[in-house]
Amino acid sequence: MELKHQLGLLCVILLLPALSIATNNDYCPLNSYKNSRASYYGTRDGYGTPSGACGFGEYGRMVNDGKVAAVSGLWKGGSGCGACYQVKCKVPILCKVNGVTVVATDYGEGDRTDFILSPRAFESLGVSLNASEELKKYGTLDIAYKRVPCNGKIVIKIHESSSNPGYFAMVLLSHGGLYDVTSVEFWEDSRKQWSPLRRAYGAVFDYANPPRGPLFLRFQVTGCYGAYWQKLNKPIPANWQPKMIFNF
Repeated sequence: MELKHQLGLLCVILLLPALSIATNNDYCPLNSYKNSRASYYGTRDGYGTPSGACGFGEYGRMVNDGKVAAVSGLWKGGSGCGACYQVKCKVPILCKVNGVTVVATDYGEGDRTDFILSPRAFESLGVSLNASEELKKYGTLDIAYKRVPCNGKIVIKIHESSSNPGYFAMVLLSHGGLYDVTSVEFWEDSRKQWSPLRRAYGAVFDYANPPRGPLFLRFQVTGCYGAYWQKLNKPIPANWQPKMIFNF
């Protein structure tokens, strides 16, 4: 009887890490496609919109050659901003086998959709221009999608509302990998501790009266193997100003 209890306890201990990883399988490179639906919105030039809820501005309109999307269930309180997905539709003859890679730049809800695509993204689902025009007639398409890596760079823009030294706001334009950034902190040397920035909205983080001098940042990221902290390889320089862009 005692042996059975020991074996049962061992099974529980061994299963817990596996369950932890399984809950994060959306981020794993070998994750399978999921079924959903996608629609599209209209713009004058076919690119995205600069007023997206992620706070990307013009970058959100042009990134990935304008092949962008508004998401709802994948929004995740804004931590889904900048994530990349492979999306493919299911209409025989009309749809490309591999579909299109899109970047999440906005929040948007549709009729049981996970994606509302920009015109350029929606048109890229078709095998030809004529096929894309036929797909538009459907309005909403059955699709399959999965998370894929973006480019490997971390890109931060100092938000236009910032004012050195009284108010620091940053936009996380890109974080590259198969993970979401759930929190941002900076190092306060005077207090010898990390302090959190506020997620103002989307991918915009801010802090009133930040310390003077270079700003050392770290991100809490959630990925295939759970959550962990990632420090940037260099600080934001002390002379930061609105609209400056930094690559890491």
